Amino acid sequence: MPPRDTARAAHDAQVQWYRRLTPAARVELAASMSDDVRALALAGIRARHADYTREQAALALARLLLGDETYRRAWPDAPLLPP
Repeated sequence: MPPRDTARAAHDAQVQWYRRLTPAARVELAASMSDDVRALALAGIRARHADYTREQAALALARLLLGDETYRRAWPDAPLLPP
C-alpha cells in the first residue's frame, strides 16, 4: 500500500528499485536508515533538553530505543532521563 503523501508511480518506482538491490546493498541501506533515525531522535532529545550533557543525551536515547526494563538492566545506576 503506497503512503498517502507519495504518488503511486513514485512509490512503485521506489519498490522496484528496492527489489533490484543485492542483499548486501539492502543491509547497507537498512543500516544507513537506522543511523539516520537514531541521529534524528538524538537531535530531538537535544532540542527538548538543551541542558543535557552529551552522555545524558546518549542515555536518554538508549532509554528511548531499549525501553525502561532493558535500559535498567544495562545501566542499573544511571538516571532515567526523559527523552
